[in-house]
Amino acid sequence: MVRTYTGPVRIGLELWPQHADYAEIRRAVAEAEEIGVDIIFTWDHFFPVFGDPDGKHFECWTMLGAWAEATTSVEIGALVTCNSYRNPELLADMTRTVDHISDGRLILGIGAGWFERDYLEYGYEFGTAGGRLDNLAEALPRIRSRLDKLNPAPTRKVPVLVGGGGEKRTLKLVAAHADIWHGIGDPAQIERKHRVLDGYCAAIGRDPVEIERSAGVTGPSGIGEPGELAEALYALGTRLFTISSSGPRYDLAALRSWIDWRDERNRSGFRRTG
Repeated sequence: MVRTYTGPVRIGLELWPQHADYAEIRRAVAEAEEIGVDIIFTWDHFFPVFGDPDGKHFECWTMLGAWAEATTSVEIGALVTCNSYRNPELLADMTRTVDHISDGRLILGIGAGWFERDYLEYGYEFGTAGGRLDNLAEALPRIRSRLDKLNPAPTRKVPVLVGGGGEKRTLKLVAAHADIWHGIGDPAQIERKHRVLDGYCAAIGRDPVEIERSAGVTGPSGIGEPGELAEALYALGTRLFTISSSGPRYDLAALRSWIDWRDERNRSGFRRTG
């Protein structure tokens, strides 16, 4: 029987840095930490992905540095850093620096990249999906190698989150390099990808329990209640549930329901195993 990750439930919040003044983003970060979310993510784009394509927008890693100073307990990260935009050694140094600023609360989220406008307007070669995956495969060990050489060293082994659901290559990279896998899809799709990932783990002799399973759970109309979707994903081994919110004003009303569901799920899990 394949063993999958069985850690505690965590709730992530991805704040899309679009269509908002930075003061609103900062307010949402403070509110989410006060509510008790486990991780606050941003994304790594240069333009809005939804809504007015030329609307207000802010850069990812400079903002993460600010969040590291503005928060005290919540973990932070990108969902996900585009590997194409930064040399792997530079990204490792940025990771180490924000890790120290945050006192060890950074998660390094990374993926191959996909948003063509970012590439074209900022002078990066877009290439092909296969080429971008080749670059990610080369970058992941280089990032780890540079992290091991930096002085001072990171405060901890920085968790690596790899985002993407490609079954032929991305999930193979997850099995080899990631501490967290993040994907999107309905429960049937997530179950299939879990099985593919577990198979890659078995092929290289890695225990699949080591990889936390994360899923994006925001629907087309925004943040909904946990309900059946959360329970179905939980039954499959998903333990990190990430909801998303966009500017101009970040509505976090439903976040409390997810936090309450997390707490009850973790209490009931403790009662079953304690």
